[in-house]
Amino acid sequence: MTTDPDDALRWEGDEPDAPDAAAKNAPPAAPQAQTSAGAAPEPAHAVENTAGAPVARAETTSADDAEDADDEPAAIGNVALVFYGIIGGVYLLFAVGWIVGGFRLRPRASLLLVDWMYFPWMWLATLAPVLWFATAWVLTRGRATWIRVVALIAGAALLVPWPFVMFGTVGA
Repeated sequence: MTTDPDDALRWEGDEPDAPDAAAKNAPPAAPQAQTSAGAAPEPAHAVENTAGAPVARAETTSADDAEDADDEPAAIGNVALVFYGIIGGVYLLFAVGWIVGGFRLRPRASLLLVDWMYFPWMWLATLAPVLWFATAWVLTRGRATWIRVVALIAGAALLVPWPFVMFGTVGA
């Protein structure tokens, strides 16, 4: 292992004594725009390689950074992650509330509806919180976090299991 700092500028098999060995490994200089005088200006970001020839250095632009950011999904913050867990638990409790409240409401509803008309709607109401959560999660993917939070809070306000509140253990 050598301690020569120029080893990083050479490929395996290059001869360090060759005068143009470093020039072979240098990336080609970027084409430069002509000025009104006809001479190409010296780029401000050029550096010299070991052979003394100017070499253009690649610079990242904000467009490159934006493309890199689009490739990787944004990380969910800790507060948002805790909120999603709590609101997911609320939606799960709402589904259980619709089941319990629906079975407690069935004797009162049997005065107007037969069981084969009542149960499909009760199970659809039971699935409504789960479907709302999944739909809000999928439709707000790639958008601002506050949009997803508003959609989940709106669903929690709309899908309160009223049969459980009125006839369940709360209303009894």
